[in-house]
Amino acid sequence: MAKNKKLDIWKLMSIFVLVIYGLFLIYPLFMLLRQAIIGPDGFTFEYFMKFFSKQYYFETVFNSFKVSIAATLITLVIGVPLAYFYNMYELKGKTFLQVLIILCSMSAPFIGAYAWIQLLGRSGIVSQFIYSLFNFRLPSIYGFNGILLVLSLQLFPLVFLLVSGALKNIDNSLLEASKNMGCSGAKRFFTVTIPLCMPTILAATLLVFMRAFADFGTPLLIGEGYKTFPVTIYQAYLGEVGTDHSFGAAISVIAIVITALIFFAQRYANSKFQFTMNALHPVERKAIHGVKNVLVHLYCYIVVLVAFTPQLFVIYTSFQNTSGKLFVPGFSLDSYREAFDKVPNAIPNTFIIGIIALIFVIFLAIIIAYLVVRRSNRMNRAIDTLSMVPYIIPGSVVGIALVISFNKGPIVLTGTAVIMIIALIIRRIPYTIRSSVATLQQIPMSIEEAAISLGSSKMEAFFKVTVPMMKNGILSGAVLSWVTIITELSTAIILYNTKTITLTMSVYSYVSRGSYGIAAAFATILTVTTIISLFIFMKVTGSKEISL
Repeated sequence: MAKNKKLDIWKLMSIFVLVIYGLFLIYPLFMLLRQAIIGPDGFTFEYFMKFFSKQYYFETVFNSFKVSIAATLITLVIGVPLAYFYNMYELKGKTFLQVLIILCSMSAPFIGAYAWIQLLGRSGIVSQFIYSLFNFRLPSIYGFNGILLVLSLQLFPLVFLLVSGALKNIDNSLLEASKNMGCSGAKRFFTVTIPLCMPTILAATLLVFMRAFADFGTPLLIGEGYKTFPVTIYQAYLGEVGTDHSFGAAISVIAIVITALIFFAQRYANSKFQFTMNALHPVERKAIHGVKNVLVHLYCYIVVLVAFTPQLFVIYTSFQNTSGKLFVPGFSLDSYREAFDKVPNAIPNTFIIGIIALIFVIFLAIIIAYLVVRRSNRMNRAIDTLSMVPYIIPGSVVGIALVISFNKGPIVLTGTAVIMIIALIIRRIPYTIRSSVATLQQIPMSIEEAAISLGSSKMEAFFKVTVPMMKNGILSGAVLSWVTIITELSTAIILYNTKTITLTMSVYSYVSRGSYGIAAAFATILTVTTIISLFIFMKVTGSKEISL
């Protein structure tokens, strides 16, 4: 009887998690679909026909595919060699280099767009300098070129982190064997290393593509006439000229279908490269000398410094004097004073909402990891699948679905901090789940069985013995969840109000108004928060490196 009771606890956990996903994911998506197909006169495809009948809307999908594919290819070209050099060779200042790489990806992309406009725009500092020196105008930063530049430099760190994790799992004996057979250098990189990392490279491809496809802050700021699909969704639902919520819902449904097809295509491609690796002899970094040493260091540091330039510029401008919306000579803390005066609740909101969301993310991720790995059945496999759904849906779509579902009785959440917390949990939990699952799969069940044989219940054995052993995996996912929580824009812009405004929304709001000094101050606070988060992670885990 006692044994059945213990088993029932985990069944109740499965039901509890399914109820959460049912209420805050399945139900909102159903309501989104309902609004898209139910008009004033009943069932209709009118809103879908409106989208497909106008070339303008179809072109936005093409534009999004074009920029997302190009950005994905560039991030692979930059990120894979960078991860290879970082993990295979001894680099000077490698910890500092990795922190910079991570910071490049942890700010909202639109902040990079704003900074590049200030640097390379029509009146940008670099543009004006080159014109005065060589009487030459740089190519336009606006439109496709600007979006591609911002997204590529923003997203290559994701490729770096994922491929770094894969390289750590390669057994060095495979590389040594290939070298003994005369395969070394670039040939070994393309014929041995790349195939061994292919499942991870495909996962990185999906992650980058989805992030690029879903981003709307960057094209909104720097795209000018180059309209992308997420911008169309946003403008249909919250446009300044006029809104059509049913049409916005229809476009959102189309976005879900498109991203789901891409996800399943990636999963199919990944199934062709399924194999397991056990790094009994992990790859050890080797010292390099001469020209090769110089070239490798130049590549790594030039790429990273160029990518980090926007954040350096934002930090610099945050200390410049301002007069109205213009920068004037001299330095001061005026932008920070104005930021705290005008939006005093942005910082507390960011931390309160973010920390509450993160606590739930960690707790639910641990529970879901146990259900998926230790108690695999149909119900728990369904939970695993549901946990990945927000991973492939644009954030603005999640926000719109939640608004549609909870803007009237019986549950009214729209306009509250609660709905923002729910959105962040749903959106950012996949990172912590995946890292927790990966870690738990490496912990033998025999350890829990030993604790149970000594008198512990299954739940006690898991939480008191196994969970502490999962610490690094949980924290790796949690730190990525945390930094994406505090820099979230796409759902926040749909859900926030003046009482729940966050740092990211404050940056976006003041960039949109042209108050760049205040925007830079808020962005700098975000950057400092991210840096502190990374160093806390390294201190707690005792690790000097982060990989996914």
